[in-house]
Amino acid sequence: MAWMPAITEKLQISYSVIYVILGIIIFSVMPGIPASSPILNNTISVHLTEIVVIISLMGTGLKIDERFNFRAWKIPFRLVTITMLLSIAGLALVARYYLNFDWPSAILLAAALAPTDPVLASDVQVGPPLEKEQNTVRFALTAEAGLNDGMAFPFTWLAILLLNGDVDAGSWISWFLVYKIVAGAAMGFLIGRFIAFLLFDVPNKLNFLITRDGFVALSTTLLVYGLTELVQGYGFIAVFVAAVTIRNYQINHKYHLKLHSFIEEMERTLLAIVLILFGGALVNGIMDHLTWKLALAGLFFLFVIRPATAFITLAGTGLHLKEKAAISFFGIRGMGSFFYLAFAISQTEGFQVYDLWALVSFIVLMSVIIHGFTASSIMTKLNEQFNSDSDITAKQKALPGDTNPAAAPPAIE
Repeated sequence: MAWMPAITEKLQISYSVIYVILGIIIFSVMPGIPASSPILNNTISVHLTEIVVIISLMGTGLKIDERFNFRAWKIPFRLVTITMLLSIAGLALVARYYLNFDWPSAILLAAALAPTDPVLASDVQVGPPLEKEQNTVRFALTAEAGLNDGMAFPFTWLAILLLNGDVDAGSWISWFLVYKIVAGAAMGFLIGRFIAFLLFDVPNKLNFLITRDGFVALSTTLLVYGLTELVQGYGFIAVFVAAVTIRNYQINHKYHLKLHSFIEEMERTLLAIVLILFGGALVNGIMDHLTWKLALAGLFFLFVIRPATAFITLAGTGLHLKEKAAISFFGIRGMGSFFYLAFAISQTEGFQVYDLWALVSFIVLMSVIIHGFTASSIMTKLNEQFNSDSDITAKQKALPGDTNPAAAPPAIE
């Protein structure tokens, strides 16, 4: 893990590809190793993917240099609403009428695969905080991945309720769609503001409680997630909102580098574990139920549904055609999809478990391979072409107050 970034930079492929290959090798040649199967170990699958996603969401929010406002974030908000809803509808229809899934399984498949992944998408996302080279494509993909992980939850619950036969449209909208999203966003903002006050205002004004530890990012992640789940809000949304809130509180403070560096190392550690286990699951038969029909549906989702819905969403944004194409193409699927599928299966019985795991695993594998071999080179070319038009960097430099040494709290190295 320590040398992987240097290796992948030299090879120009994503480290996720290497970890999956390593998992395949380990579980193929080592005698007596226990089977890696998310179906046989569903509880472990839920919590392992859960912790990877929330840690990744904290890192994603901390590294976005673009100050939050609805105008500046209009492209990610379009992607997380229009694109995501169209993707859910499109894939659910394909699953129901082409694959002959029952409606609960079709909706669960669509909900699990609708969100893009903040974990596997590091090659197409913005770099560390204060990098000042965060172009529009990278920003849009990063913010989308941070926002949409929690937004799939209402539709996951819809699939669960449909299977149990106790769907009430009013209660689903008021509780699962409105309350849980609002509660998640509110908890993330309030706790994020409180943590930011402790990190930046208290040391500056009182010369007290000065911290230089990066693990605060991890403890904040767990605190926000736990408290939000206690009030039954969506913890995924809360963690990302808290991260963005902390980053926006003192957006140019050097302490963000320390926080992001620690949480990124945690993310890379857990990602290595999960991807090696995923490689083992491929060896142990997770895709044994994959048919040509399932595979074609998966490829149709990756190459038609996601690109087409994203391209439609980006109409009228003023982006260059190549920028639209890149944002539409890099809808990477990964840990979030695994979590939603494992979570729903843990809540009730009756889903088409083997077909769902086979198809989701196939799509994630194809996403890892296709995007893993293309992301680095494509993003490098985009950076070269659009580097002179880095609107995010220009706007960031123009922000008042943050660059005034007298107004900023002491930098924490």
